[in-house]
Amino acid sequence: QVQLVESGGGLVQPGGSLRLSCAASGFTLDYYAIAWFRQVPGKEREGVSCVSSSDGSTYYADSVKGRFTISRDNAKNTVYLQMNSLKPEDTAVYYCATDLGPPDCSGSYYRPNEYDYWGQGTQVTVSS
Repeated sequence: QVQLVESGGGLVQPGGSLRLSCAASGFTLDYYAIAWFRQVPGKEREGVSCVSSSDGSTYYADSVKGRFTISRDNAKNTVYLQMNSLKPEDTAVYYCATDLGPPDCSGSYYRPNEYDYWGQGTQVTVSS
């Protein structure tokens, strides 16, 4: 059974950092692209980042570029999202996703309908 479980969310002050984890089970994460999304109530789910499997290429939304870093630990079957210099507008529920398809992030990696498997999400709140 394919499962993705996010963790690491919480309350942090502006300028602070958090590291989110996405633990995979039921499949070998090595072979697939993994993406992070976020969503706030009333808004569409937004693509944040993606990491490819074949060469480790990474992609970021402009809103997080230079502040967030995506990485993967294949030995732990886990993908991470290191979030630094957090802003109140980063507040959202964060999800990881995969489509168990090609190993590389596509040009449309930021589109939620590209993915079939999602975690349950972890809340990130940036507030003083």
